[in-house]
Amino acid sequence: MKQFLGLAALTNILLVGGIMATSLSAQAKSPLSIVYPPPKHQTVAEKIFFIGTASPQEPVSINGKPIKNRSTSGHFAPSLPLKVGENIFMFRHQDELQEVKVTRIVDQLEVPNKLAFAPDSLTPAADIARLPNEPICFGAIAPPNAKVSARIGKNEILLLPLIESVELPPNSAVLTSEAVSDRKISKGQYAGCTTLELPRNYGKPIFELEQNNQTITKLGTGEIQILSPKDIQVVEVIADPGVARTGASSDHSRLTPLPKGIKARITGKEGEWFRLDYGAWIKAEETKSLLGNIPPQSIIRGIVSRQRESTTEVIFPLQMRVPVEVKQKEDSITLTLHNTTAQTDIIRLDADPMIKRLDWQQVSPTQIDYTFELHQQQQWGYNLRYENNNLIFSLRHHPDSGSLANTVSENDLIESDYVSEDRPLSNIEILLDPGHGGKELGSIGPTGYPEKDLNLLISKLVKAELTELGAKVYLTREEDVDVSLQERVTMIDKIEPDLAISIHYNALPDSGDAENTKGISTFWYNTQAHSPAMFLHNYLVQELNRPDAGTFWNNLALTRPHTAPSILLELGFMINPEEFEWITNEQEQQKLAKTLAAGIEEWFATVKSF
Repeated sequence: MKQFLGLAALTNILLVGGIMATSLSAQAKSPLSIVYPPPKHQTVAEKIFFIGTASPQEPVSINGKPIKNRSTSGHFAPSLPLKVGENIFMFRHQDELQEVKVTRIVDQLEVPNKLAFAPDSLTPAADIARLPNEPICFGAIAPPNAKVSARIGKNEILLLPLIESVELPPNSAVLTSEAVSDRKISKGQYAGCTTLELPRNYGKPIFELEQNNQTITKLGTGEIQILSPKDIQVVEVIADPGVARTGASSDHSRLTPLPKGIKARITGKEGEWFRLDYGAWIKAEETKSLLGNIPPQSIIRGIVSRQRESTTEVIFPLQMRVPVEVKQKEDSITLTLHNTTAQTDIIRLDADPMIKRLDWQQVSPTQIDYTFELHQQQQWGYNLRYENNNLIFSLRHHPDSGSLANTVSENDLIESDYVSEDRPLSNIEILLDPGHGGKELGSIGPTGYPEKDLNLLISKLVKAELTELGAKVYLTREEDVDVSLQERVTMIDKIEPDLAISIHYNALPDSGDAENTKGISTFWYNTQAHSPAMFLHNYLVQELNRPDAGTFWNNLALTRPHTAPSILLELGFMINPEEFEWITNEQEQQKLAKTLAAGIEEWFATVKSF
C-alpha cells in the first residue's frame, strides 16, 4: 500500500525483489528467497526486518544464528539491530549463502567537535518575509558550551542552547507504537528570536560562534525582509484546487482546499511558499500575482438555498472569490468565509431533508462562520464551487431520500450492471478502489507476491457480492494498469458514490515488527467517514476473528475526498509470515469478500435510522 508506505517515510522499499547474493548451489532456482530489503538499502531506522521464504524442512540462519519463528510454509520476517554505517547479513539455507547489505544513515545533523557550525544548520535557510514586529527566529548547530549569536541590521540576537526540547518522532511512529516524545534534543542546538519594526530588506544574517577565546563568523543563507503596505501583494489561486497548509512546507498539515480563483493578500514568504492573509500557506506556483495591493474583501447580503434531486445547495453571493474553510462535526457542518463582512438581513432556507437550521456569526471584522445544524448524524458529502462570484455550498442528501442522481458514462468509468430490483442495497452506489497497479506493486509478501494483484482480486470478489445485494458498484481499475492517485480521487468526485473504499494490504516502516504485527486496520479523514470506518473495522475484526491493528485518522489521498464518505482498509499485513498464508488462502478470500459486503449492508441499514 504505497500511500501507507509513503506516510511511513518509506520510498519504494517493498517494490523491488532481489538481493546481492553468492550461491554455493548449482540449482537454477534458489530455495532461499529474500524479497526485502532490496539491494543497497539505506534506512534511518535502528533496526531492519527481512522478509523471505525457504523450504520449511531445512533451517535458515542469519550470521550463524537460526531464524526461530517461521510459518508452516517456511516464510520468515525477523528484525535485527543496525549500527550506523554498513551492515552485512549472511543468510544460509542448506548449502546456499546469500549476502544482504543495509546501510544505516543518520537523520540528524552531527554536532561539530571543533570550532564550526554544522553544515546546512543555519536558519532561516531560505529567504523569508514577515510583517513588522512579527517574531523572526534563528537557529544553528555548534559545539556545546559555546557562545552563539546572530546579527541582522543593528540587532544582535543571542542564541541559547535548547536544553528542554525533545525530538519529535516521525508521523510513521504511530504505526509502530513508537510515537512518544522522550528523546531529548542532543546538545549543540541553539535558537533565538527577535522582532524588526522598520520595513525593508535586511539581507542575510551574520552568525557568530565564540569558544575558548576563538571566534568565527558565517553568513546565513536566507535573506530577511520586513514588508511595508506597498510591498504586500495580492494573488489569485490558479490551481484547481489550491493546497492550503498550516506551514511553509509539504510536511505541514493540510487545510480546506482553496477553490480556483480566490484572491488573498500575501502577509509572509518563506522560500517557495506564500502565507495568505487568513494564515494558511500555499506554494507560490499555485498562485499568480495581481496588479494593485488593495485588500481583497467582500460584503455579503441575502443568502438563498435550493433543493436539487439529491443535494441541497446554499448560494452565497459575493463581490469576489474569498478563502473558505469547512469544519465538520457529527451533526453539524460549519462554513467559514474569510475577508468577508456581513450586511445580511435575510436568509431563505425552506424545510430541508438535510439542514435543520442555519446559524451565522461575524466572529471577527473579516470572518463569518455559517453553521448548518443537521437532521441526521451521518453526512454523505459536500462540495464547494464558485459560479462567477457566487459560492455554491452543496450538501448531499441521504441516499434513500431520492432516486439515483448521477448518470455516468460507461466510457468514463468502470461499473457493474446495475440491479434495479428491490434488494438490500438497491439505489446505493459504491466505489471500490483496488490499490496500486501497473508499475506500482505496493507491499510484497515473503514469496514476492505483490499487493497490487491481491487488491484487485479481493475488490472483484467484493464487487460481485455487493452486486448481488443490489448495489451499483464502480471499480477504479479492472486490470493490472497504472492509475494515479489523482485519477482515483477524480473518479470519486465525479461519481459521488454513497461510500468509497480503497482496498489495500499492509506493510511497516523498517523499525516495525514484521514478525509479530498482524491484523486489520482502517483509515478515515473527514468526519462523514468516521461511522463507516469504525463500523466496518469492528465488523471485520469480530466476524473474521482477526487481530485488531487499529483505526486511524489519516491524511491519505484516498481518504481526503469530501464529496463522499471515503475510507481505506488495510486487510492484513503482507509482510507477516503467518498472516500472509491467511491472506492468500482462497477460501479465506471468499469469506473476507462476503463478510465485507455483509458489513456494508448492515452499515447502510443502521444509518437509515439516523
